[in-house]
Parts: sequence; C-alpha cells; structure tokens
Amino acid sequence: MSIIQDIKKRFQNLFKYFQSWFSKKNEITIGFFGCPNVGKTALANRMCVDAGVDPMGNVSVIPHETREVLRKEGIKVKINGSNLSMNILDLPGVAIKVDYREFLNYGLSVDEAQERAREATKGIVEALKIMEKIDAALIILDATDDPRKQVNITLLGAMEARDIPFIIVANKNDLENADVGKIKKVLPEYSVVEISALKGNNMEILYGEISKRLR
Repeated sequence: MSIIQDIKKRFQNLFKYFQSWFSKKNEITIGFFGCPNVGKTALANRMCVDAGVDPMGNVSVIPHETREVLRKEGIKVKINGSNLSMNILDLPGVAIKVDYREFLNYGLSVDEAQERAREATKGIVEALKIMEKIDAALIILDATDDPRKQVNITLLGAMEARDIPFIIVANKNDLENADVGKIKKVLPEYSVVEISALKGNNMEILYGEISKRLR
C-alpha cells in the first residue's frame, strides 16, 4: 500500500468514526422508569402512534402488567422542523416489594398471582440493570397519586451518579383529581413536564424537552 493510499484509508476511517459518533448523538436510547400503573406503557404507545408505528405493549389496570423490558427502535417524531429519533425502553414498574396477594384482588388465582409476583420481581432487577445501557431517562409519575409514594430517591441518585440525564414526567393531567403542584412541591429542584399519555396532551412540549435536554 502506497503512502497516499494509507493516508486516504486513515481519513476514511476517521470520517466513519465521526459519522458514527454524530449518528449516536442524533438517536438516543431512553428508559421509562416509574412505579407500576403510572402510565409508562401508555406513554410508550403514544410515542409509537405519533411516529406512525404499531403500539408497544398492553395496558392493564392490574399492577406489573409489564414484567420484562420492551424495546422499540427508530421512533421518529417531528419537533421544531427537525427529526427526533429515539430508541425507547418500556421498563417494568419499580417497586420496593411485590406481594402476590395484591393480585388476588384482580381475580387472579393464587398460582397466577405468585407467578406474576415472581416475574415482576425479576423485571424490577432488569429495569435497574438497564441504567448501564441507556443515554437518558423519563421518570414517570401519576399526577393523581401521592408523589411521596412514587418518588424513588435512590433511583434518582443512581442516575445522577451515573450522569444519566432525565426528565420528570407528570402523567394523567387530563383527570380531574390530577395535582401536578404536589409533584413540584416534593421535587422542587427538578422541572416537571405534565402530560396525558392517553389524550396526547402536551406531547409536543415533552418532545421539545427531550430534544433540548436529553440529546
């Protein structure tokens, strides 16, 4: 190989490296964290619908419907005239403990409830491990419920220690008993984006914040 060919090859490799680097910056992987039934899957489905692709998962009133990591790649939405490209991870609800007896209230048999509890516990472990593989996160809270029962300070601290940028999302603002002010009071040091994943309220604002703060 001649010197000129060698130099040309080096420049080609350097170009591919920077091309790959910029590509990664333009497409981010976002994990959806939160307690069970706060609307993580509903939000993931809303983003899929906005991007014109099939919904991501099933939504249920039974806690821990999502018990394994669900992934959807290449979610593209228009924001401020440009494309926002995301890989989204719908994660199992993070809870301090899972008691199989809570599922009995929803008509599950003892065997079904115990199996669901085992799967949910495994899912929580997977959700925490996923922090090593994401670029950013959405911390989703239910605006109709007490935020003090939902906020996981350890989880927020772990993300800050790993320099993982995140946005606090107050979901279900379409409901009459929603009170985003309570969330802002409990988390005064963070900005909060209030949305309704079900109705699609304020999704443009959320996409704008993702584009501005998480990329």
